Amino acid sequence: MNVASQAMPLEVADPDLTTDEDVDTDRPWQVLVWNDPINLMSYVTFVFQKLFGYSIEKATSLMLDVHEKGRAIVSSGTRAEAEHDVHRLHAHGLWATMEKTDGQ
Repeated sequence: MNVASQAMPLEVADPDLTTDEDVDTDRPWQVLVWNDPINLMSYVTFVFQKLFGYSIEKATSLMLDVHEKGRAIVSSGTRAEAEHDVHRLHAHGLWATMEKTDGQ
């Protein structure tokens, strides 16, 4: 029997079917900057402008959230983007973490 003439069954996943797990991994991540006793408010504002291209008004508003509320969400995106932003913030001496959004 010729091997080339035999049909081999293939399993193909239906791309239209998603599971809760699939949806969960696609949820955006958010990057938080936390208040610390070390960095000056002017420096935090500068870093937000430099890293994210925020206007002075937006960067100042986020810095005030960090200072007064203890934290601010400074960016959101895919997990890889959030990890990259956290790494850049750490490189500038800011305390940053990331978390999944609540999906609402």
